[in-house]
Amino acid sequence: MSPVSRGIDRVKVVFDEPGLVADAGLVLVATLVSRLGLEALVDATVRLTDRAGGFRPGRKVLTLVHAMVAGASHIGHADRLRAGATAGVLGHRVMAPSTLGCFLRAFSFGHVRQLDAVIAESLRRAWALGTGPGASRLVVDVDSTICQVYGRAKSGAAYGYTKVLGYHPILAVRAGTGEVLHARMRKGLANTARGTRRFVEELVARARRAGASGEIVMRFDSGFWSHATIAVLGRLDVRYTMAVHCGNSAVASVIASIDESAWEPIAYTPDGIAQVAEVDYKGHRLVVRRTRLVDVAQQALFPGWRHHGFLSDLAGTAVELDRFHRQHATVELAIRDIKEGSGMAHCPSGNFAANGAWLACAVLAHNLCRWTAILGQVHPADQLTVVATLRSRLVCVPGRLVNRSGTPTLRGPLHWPWQHQFNRALVRTRALPAVASG
Repeated sequence: MSPVSRGIDRVKVVFDEPGLVADAGLVLVATLVSRLGLEALVDATVRLTDRAGGFRPGRKVLTLVHAMVAGASHIGHADRLRAGATAGVLGHRVMAPSTLGCFLRAFSFGHVRQLDAVIAESLRRAWALGTGPGASRLVVDVDSTICQVYGRAKSGAAYGYTKVLGYHPILAVRAGTGEVLHARMRKGLANTARGTRRFVEELVARARRAGASGEIVMRFDSGFWSHATIAVLGRLDVRYTMAVHCGNSAVASVIASIDESAWEPIAYTPDGIAQVAEVDYKGHRLVVRRTRLVDVAQQALFPGWRHHGFLSDLAGTAVELDRFHRQHATVELAIRDIKEGSGMAHCPSGNFAANGAWLACAVLAHNLCRWTAILGQVHPADQLTVVATLRSRLVCVPGRLVNRSGTPTLRGPLHWPWQHQFNRALVRTRALPAVASG
């Protein structure tokens, strides 16, 4: 008899336990959902009563959101919430994938905007619980991304400047927390800057209504470079840093006029030289960083200076502004997180509006994870929340839902490494008051 037959092969597997919960940590997010009153908010805001699948939209949106928090990237993945006793830790009825597909296909562009209003109000309610900036400076990074799709049946999908078939959504991310404050699904052929002015107007109004009373600063990459957008920012009293195309002839000419003595060295890269200077460009402050490699072999590839510039109306030295603007790159971490961690790795429908609603649900799932981490003190304040880490430690913990003397009790595994973190987060979240509607 082989040794293996006396080991792992002798384990018998049966699926017959009705009290098991695969993702018991969903109780953390579901508790916050309850305090924010999201099911009633969706029911009151999204009006699909005249469409097939439109009845009681709140439980359907929350089914999608909770499935995304648990790792779903397809509609069919919502079935994991219907197994065992998972519904007992969610606080709402879990809907079937077929119902969810019908529900998403019922959306039009106007209904997606209604779901977008739910995100705005949920932001206000979460910030009222203590996650908002209040009177402190609010820094927002605006960027776009490509959501790749496969096949010609996806409505609105097209080949953009990246030569990748997909959609081209624009997102606004709060620096420091990674919250998505605003998102808009766009067709694949959309120019990076298309719709930016309207997007910025809606974003600023949303942040102000949510309770951001201090200075607002927005950071953009060069794809959003537009004097019209700068004019909108000035009208809204919003500060900015906006990258420019240094290959543009007018910009290149201005950069060439900078005196050599004006360049100030900075610590930027260990294998090169970096310097910063500033100059006036059409009445705006243009800060330029130039870099050059020091390795002789590499210099053959890039023998001269490479320039990166941005416009800004912020106070401070060129070195300080350059350091501040470079932090715009952290927006990619939040975009990667919403793709890999909150459902946007896949756009499930051939209907463009349905995919817009899917994006809105992904934003809700993404933000709920961050609000849960902040309010539950899951991470130190200086650490950015990563959904995959939150999920592996606190969400996807197995448990058994039992009744102990009339008290529903969720029993987790003995010696779970993050049980104290879980219990602290649950206690803090349950202590939150229910937020009144605005």
